[in-house]
Amino acid sequence: MSYSDNPEVKTRMSESSKKWYVVRAISGQESKVKDYIEAEISHAKLSDHVAQVLIPKEKVFQIRNGKKVSKERSFFPGYILIEADLVGEVPHVIKNITGVIGFLGETKGGNPVPLRQSEVNRILGKVDELAESDEEMNIPFIVGEAVKVIDGPFNSFSGIIEEINEEKKKLKVMVKIFGRKTPLELSYMQVEKE
Repeated sequence: MSYSDNPEVKTRMSESSKKWYVVRAISGQESKVKDYIEAEISHAKLSDHVAQVLIPKEKVFQIRNGKKVSKERSFFPGYILIEADLVGEVPHVIKNITGVIGFLGETKGGNPVPLRQSEVNRILGKVDELAESDEEMNIPFIVGEAVKVIDGPFNSFSGIIEEINEEKKKLKVMVKIFGRKTPLELSYMQVEKE
């Protein structure tokens, strides 16, 4: 039995030929386009060449009606990552999918350019990091920024951030209440950017 006849070696070898590419999609339709790509790949029996289709998302926490809710949002709007071996008709099939604008990095009529491994690690690392640290708030506020209170007795009031306490994840917001400016101490999750 020669080296290449071993099925395990074969799959390992073909796995390594897959690279990550960025597909540009119509912004706001990433999930739909991802579904289209996956359906088309399986319909065209090209699953061997496409390992995964990924939309890099991050979790954002807010407080709504006193409850902490997390919503996901794409941190690269308009981009979908695809781990594939772009052989034969694979790129052609992907490009012709509804909502796909094309591959990133391709010159007019040229070949799609794969992401460097370091970029992939950074993007996927961010995804993992966000999955692990879902309690971590990454909502950077700026002093002087206008925010709207979305929780508590002052729900729907607007104000300006005066101070930020990163450690306690608290903000001092100057809110106009009955015509008088009143400082409120609020947590990051009780406000949203205006």
